[in-house]
Amino acid sequence: MTEPESTEHETPVQDDTIRKEDPPVSAEPEPARSSAEPRSLAGAVTPAKEKPEQTGHTVTLKSVDAYYGEQRAVRDVDIEYAANRVTAMIGPSGCGKSTLVRCINRMHEEIPGARCEGHVLLDGANIYGSGVDVTAVRRAIGMVFQKPNPFPTMSIYDNVAAGVRLTGRKDVKLDERVEQSLRGAGLWDEVKDRLGRPGIGLSGGQQQRLCIARTIANEPEVIIMDEPCSALDPIATLKVEDLIHELKRRYTIIIVTHNMQQAARVADTTAFMLMGELVEHAETQKIFTNPDDPRTEEYVTGKFG
Repeated sequence: MTEPESTEHETPVQDDTIRKEDPPVSAEPEPARSSAEPRSLAGAVTPAKEKPEQTGHTVTLKSVDAYYGEQRAVRDVDIEYAANRVTAMIGPSGCGKSTLVRCINRMHEEIPGARCEGHVLLDGANIYGSGVDVTAVRRAIGMVFQKPNPFPTMSIYDNVAAGVRLTGRKDVKLDERVEQSLRGAGLWDEVKDRLGRPGIGLSGGQQQRLCIARTIANEPEVIIMDEPCSALDPIATLKVEDLIHELKRRYTIIIVTHNMQQAARVADTTAFMLMGELVEHAETQKIFTNPDDPRTEEYVTGKFG
């Protein structure tokens, strides 16, 4: 496979170290490899201790609040996202679930006046700690958005390679990384003969899988999907759901969805949010058949929301 020419500028990413046990801090606007050993987050988490064989990583939220100016949109959330599992975030529109997941990779603070308070821990390391490189956080915790957003001026190849080029890494065999990522996203066989064509020319479902390929090309440790199928037809939706089942073998996955059936199909655990609060988090079967909180039962049975 031949790499198309690209005019993208390569920018090296700073690589420092993140300390554990940092106190809760507010996120201030400022300029995340999939292995069992944590990567550098501003490089990173401190050198890893020996861990059981697994490729996903644990994300833990402790007393997390999220604000838009003075308005508190997320209130005192504690939750753990287990490694190599899919966790679905459900709840009515405006309940804070998308805001919460954007705090996990520090996208929330990009909104003027927005901030996050509390601890967000990746394998025990506080991503809001002092000295943490935000770019490294977002590389370790990748995100797939609600609507497919391939770079419109780039080819299929360059869309996948964009993040790798941005890091300025010289040790990556780009052709191999692009192919591996497209295979990982279940898209290689559909596009291998037209890698030089615009990514925007693909169908909606293919574009979303292209965005997933672009995310995994950066070798993240966690993948957040914010309503990834809301703009897709049923056939494309099923392809993405099948892909999620495959991806969880290598990554920890958090998915925001309004689709109760989708949550039941893809998620190992489900968390229900209401008015900015985490009401309940449990195994998906329990949430849908025997929840502890009556508000959860009312929501999943369609009595509101």
